[in-house]
Amino acid sequence: MAILNNRLDVSTLVDGLDHAEGVAWGLDGFAYAGGEAGQVYRVDVERGELSQFAQVTGGFILGMALDADNNVYACDTGSHSVVRITQGGVVSTYSTGAAGEPFHFPNYPAFDSQGNLYVAASGDWDARNGKVFKIAPGGAGVVWNDELVDFPNGLCLGPDGKFLYVVMSLNSPRVVRMSILGSGDSGDVETVVELPGTVPDGVAFDTDGNLYISCYRPDRIYRLSPTGNLDVLAEDYEGTLIAAPTNIVFCGPELGTLISANLGRWHLTRYNVKSKGMSLHYPKIG
Repeated sequence: MAILNNRLDVSTLVDGLDHAEGVAWGLDGFAYAGGEAGQVYRVDVERGELSQFAQVTGGFILGMALDADNNVYACDTGSHSVVRITQGGVVSTYSTGAAGEPFHFPNYPAFDSQGNLYVAASGDWDARNGKVFKIAPGGAGVVWNDELVDFPNGLCLGPDGKFLYVVMSLNSPRVVRMSILGSGDSGDVETVVELPGTVPDGVAFDTDGNLYISCYRPDRIYRLSPTGNLDVLAEDYEGTLIAAPTNIVFCGPELGTLISANLGRWHLTRYNVKSKGMSLHYPKIG
């Protein structure tokens, strides 16, 4: 049974996806998600309707981000690249990583206000070979941080845009952050919260500064307050309504609906958290 603040307030938004891991929100008023066989879906959150509008060959579609023109930037495990998908369903390679240092299992992207795309390349499971890349507008990349080796996963910019928050899924599972220095380089790594006994995956902020953290294991979503209080927002002991929640995003006209992808099932889950999500960055990419 799923719980939300001791009340049943969690529901299926839409069904029929192929084990979605990534989910994102666009300025066009639709949510987007990917599938295990390269599907790219568009979701009408208000009507609970789903359609597939693109197909990426080669692999699983993981994390996603969108630009000001509603192009989707998605991590593709088949090509080990970030691909760009237009609203017409045209797929092209946006970035393969840095010169001499290609992505290894690109997992999640997030834009900053300048159009730089931060990409968590998780590496191999439990092999401690993860990295975080920074991709300039146009696709040229550098390794931004090579300390985060323990399967870096979901990431997001903080409320003031001065820090990048990154989920570390393995070996002392936790959320960390690094300041974005004036030079554009990565600052020192700081631990935000430890999450023992879990495999955290996704992160998102609301406008009150609360950080939401979804866990692939167990079937749980946490909420971390700005003062450091960690509580269980929602959990499903049966693993049916909330089933290996991976990426999370605030959606809707006023970003008032939290949505999770469920890697273990075929649906997106909606959470009525009575909070508004922090607006993400949607840069204009030439």
